[in-house]
Amino acid sequence: MRHYGVIGFPLEHSFSPDYFKRKFELQNISDADYAAFPLRSINDLKKIIEEKKLQGFNVTIPYKEKIISNLDSLENETKEIGAVNCVKIENGKLVGYNTDALGFEISLNELLTGSHNNALVLGRGGASRAIKFVLKKKGLSFKSVTREKSSGDFLWSELNKKIISEHTLIINCTPLGMMPNEKSFPPIPYESLSENHFLFDLVYNPAETQFMKKGIEYGAKVCNGLRMLQIQADKSWEIWNR
Repeated sequence: MRHYGVIGFPLEHSFSPDYFKRKFELQNISDADYAAFPLRSINDLKKIIEEKKLQGFNVTIPYKEKIISNLDSLENETKEIGAVNCVKIENGKLVGYNTDALGFEISLNELLTGSHNNALVLGRGGASRAIKFVLKKKGLSFKSVTREKSSGDFLWSELNKKIISEHTLIINCTPLGMMPNEKSFPPIPYESLSENHFLFDLVYNPAETQFMKKGIEYGAKVCNGLRMLQIQADKSWEIWNR
């Protein structure tokens, strides 16, 4: 039996175990399993790998950046991104990959219509690194919104009608609105949104977040992160089976 899983904390929100369970059933894969491994500390990683005899695993909040120092090497593109969400274990060596970037790029290409040349990236966590990498690759201008000026272009409190109207693609890379905190949402001036805006929420549980609901209220197009999750999961599986 081949063993895989996802590490992070907390993991109640994660659809990854269910997604892989269905994938294995549909594809008649009987020699693999996938489980959630909540880690309160990244220092517990080695113990989990050895106890569960893992051959690969996904990485989610809050370890996409912290895990890098625990790896033996990074795939080239992942070095540029600076965040890891997929690890392959081969001959005892841990190699880091980023499949979030591919997941975001494909799902964005499938959904994005019209002219969106300027984007706002909400948050500065590991997920935002993959998003910025893709936006740069696509030649889109972007600004980041964070709690500290030193780590972003705008503070949350600085967002106003002018900034929102100039940035028609807004991507939520924060966990705000994610189960079990479904009532929370990024503090942006939603009343400044219009039908020209596209709101992409990396959160997928719940399926419709407060961020999305508020966008719909003001005529914006919206999307959650489920398709992105599916694409990155399939790419992870491909990497583990090379």
